[in-house]
Amino acid sequence: MSKAFTKEEEGGDIYDDLPDRPVTSHNLVTPTGLELIEAELARLHIDHAAAHDADDRIRLAKINRDLRYWTSRRSTAQLVEAPEDNKEVRFGSTVTIKRHDGREQTYRLVGEDEADPVAGTLSYVSPLAQALMGKPVGEVVQAGPTEAEIVAIQ
Repeated sequence: MSKAFTKEEEGGDIYDDLPDRPVTSHNLVTPTGLELIEAELARLHIDHAAAHDADDRIRLAKINRDLRYWTSRRSTAQLVEAPEDNKEVRFGSTVTIKRHDGREQTYRLVGEDEADPVAGTLSYVSPLAQALMGKPVGEVVQAGPTEAEIVAIQ
């Protein structure tokens, strides 16, 4: 049985640190992505102080795990400014594709922590982003099970 579910002899609960969240080696960030990491760290430090004051060991274990993750992400972040030209798709580009059924979709290629496809941001390590990288307007790429044409790069 895990120590996390056992009692100390003095009667207190023991909560082992939770396993670390996986951290990938991919850590390019936009200026906005870096701001999001720093805001998350600030929030976690505030939450940590509150959980410590409340002696909430379960919450502290979760916050400590998240602090380790975000501290690692901050220390390895490689800030990349938006590309100066729009000749080809690069990290930070906003690209519009036209799918075979006529739908147009626009995505900005960002870091993993900033990605939210519903909001129009796509992780640069995603399959679609990888298919788009380095391609100019007019190029046709694999976009899931079908193809799509790059119609604009901003």
